[in-house]
Amino acid sequence: MAKTTHIAIVSGPGFSHLVPIVEFSKRLIKLHPNFHVNCIIPSFGSPSESSKAYLKTLPSNIDTILLPPISKEQLPQGVHPAILIQLTITLSLPSIHEALKSLCSKAPLTALVVDVFAFQALEYAKEFNALSYFYFPSSAMILSLLMHAPKLNEEVSGEYKDLTEPIRLPGCVPVMGVDLPDPAQDRSSEIYNHFLERAKAMVTADGILINTFLEMEPGAIRALQEFENGKIRLYPVGPITQKGASNEADESDKCLRWLDKQPPCSVLYVSFGSGGTLSQNQINELASGLELSGQRFLWVLRAPSNSASAAYLEASKEDPLQFLPSGFLERTKEKGLVVASWAPQVQVLSHNSVGGFLSHCGWNSILESVQEGVPLITWPLFAEQRMNAVMLTDGLKVALRPKFNEDGIVEKEEIAKVIKCLMDGEEGIGMRERMGNLKDSAASALKDGSSSQTLSQLASQWECFSGNC
Repeated sequence: MAKTTHIAIVSGPGFSHLVPIVEFSKRLIKLHPNFHVNCIIPSFGSPSESSKAYLKTLPSNIDTILLPPISKEQLPQGVHPAILIQLTITLSLPSIHEALKSLCSKAPLTALVVDVFAFQALEYAKEFNALSYFYFPSSAMILSLLMHAPKLNEEVSGEYKDLTEPIRLPGCVPVMGVDLPDPAQDRSSEIYNHFLERAKAMVTADGILINTFLEMEPGAIRALQEFENGKIRLYPVGPITQKGASNEADESDKCLRWLDKQPPCSVLYVSFGSGGTLSQNQINELASGLELSGQRFLWVLRAPSNSASAAYLEASKEDPLQFLPSGFLERTKEKGLVVASWAPQVQVLSHNSVGGFLSHCGWNSILESVQEGVPLITWPLFAEQRMNAVMLTDGLKVALRPKFNEDGIVEKEEIAKVIKCLMDGEEGIGMRERMGNLKDSAASALKDGSSSQTLSQLASQWECFSGNC
């Protein structure tokens, strides 16, 4: 019988950072059952109910170690979510070290895989004679930006957002400076310095596992594999997304029962992810735009929030439906359904009545849309979402991007126009076809194609390193 190969993973704090790296672990042990994974989880405040419920569903060969939570009093108020995540991990480093020490006293550790925000924990791999890896939960295009960031930092003067020419990353669609991730928008900020630190740490690892697949980003992946004469070992193992039932059955049943009554491909699903909120003004415009479009819609509405960090730390307890324009629900009751805060996204996207997805362009949501073959309207809010939108619209041509006015608002007429174009127009037909091809490629990559083969090669390397060849 094959000996067990032990690996440890360090997730980022928060549900949206925990899920990608744990889903990778689940895929690894499903294909290679002789692996055992210990998942080390930092958190700010006590873990959320969704995180606790999720962790209870894990198979027996994934153990979780919940670190002592960092209290909100130790974290600054009103800063960008990326600062909160980075600080939480920095303050958790002594606990991460202790957890690894304890694990290694019981069995030798073959590999340490860390979330990109946990880059400081990677240095512990050498101490415990383990191989070191990053799990990069985003696209090859974003990784390419990170890899080229130190060089760009030297070559470009002034702010990226003021550049009149696009930035050209090898193998990627050109991107304007204003569409770079939040950390790159102010080069004098603490968050930009963290961004550069992460970039420099990435090349020190034994490899980078990335949640994308060769057929979706062939140019970017090949260019990264050639980066500085093969300096990094890149392992595209995606698309890895969360499958399975939810624990919010009532809301789930309500959405799915409503969708059952709608014609095929007729519904636009509208959701801005677990951390995405709109201003009151923008909620009004979106409601009016949906109404004006005359299309069917399922809208997951969250209460407005004044700042991204507030929304990230704590979901509003207010009923979101009270923020809708007066009479909207009554006027649209034949065409639309608005649900508060949450919907079973994968089940919604896989439903045959859904024909489009208006999304904040978080990478998990994009991959779920790709796996279900649903074209998009991109509505990026923060983090790397604007760059994802550029890739979907200009690169893959499976999405439309509405224009924001000078106040940062998408007006109702613009909203109605892009919705009609996606759901009813010629352009929408082409996008649906291209997305269908991408869906087939994703399924094949996971079944026995590129991603499945890459993961098998990686597992073999780990087994050999631990003496299980």
